[in-house]
Amino acid sequence: MAQIRLYMTMSLDGYVVGPRDSMDNPMGLDGFRLFDWLDRRNAPGPSGDVYAESLATRALISGRRTYEHANHWQGDHHDGVPIFVLTHDVPDGPPPGSVHFVTDVRECASQARAAAGEGDVMVHGAGAAQALLLARELDELELHVVPVLLGQGRRLFDNLPPDHIELDLVRRVTTPDEELPQRVTHLRYRVLRP
Repeated sequence: MAQIRLYMTMSLDGYVVGPRDSMDNPMGLDGFRLFDWLDRRNAPGPSGDVYAESLATRALISGRRTYEHANHWQGDHHDGVPIFVLTHDVPDGPPPGSVHFVTDVRECASQARAAAGEGDVMVHGAGAAQALLLARELDELELHVVPVLLGQGRRLFDNLPPDHIELDLVRRVTTPDEELPQRVTHLRYRVLRP
């Protein structure tokens, strides 16, 4: 069965965007600093390998806010994979490209797993990640931790209830020193089910 895996870049203090993010400034103030490591995505090495893994996924789940702030990825995130947007309400009109709007988190996960077939499902967005975690549909978290403190913005896990969610570290890869200033640590956690 396809694994549903969050891919998220974050600051060391847990922010995924800087303060005052908007449609015109989707990463907020200084938030694009979190993606400096992507300059190495096509180069040999850890960051390039992790990036290639993410693009090998066969479906995408996104939160509505992320989808809109990313300008809908023009209807194609990567290689024409189906995009499942988890939303509270379905907009009028036909969706662009391979986009599907889904209002139920479990149904969204089910459709994405089916679409991915033997591949895995990528997740984008703090809201989608939290909803999938709470529904016990998120299997893994691939966190790209950048050694910067943003101090403000939108945190990845801000709206989770006080319940414990246990994780198992299954991979840790740090870029070598010569990749500075794009230094990043890639951490993969498996979500443990009780």
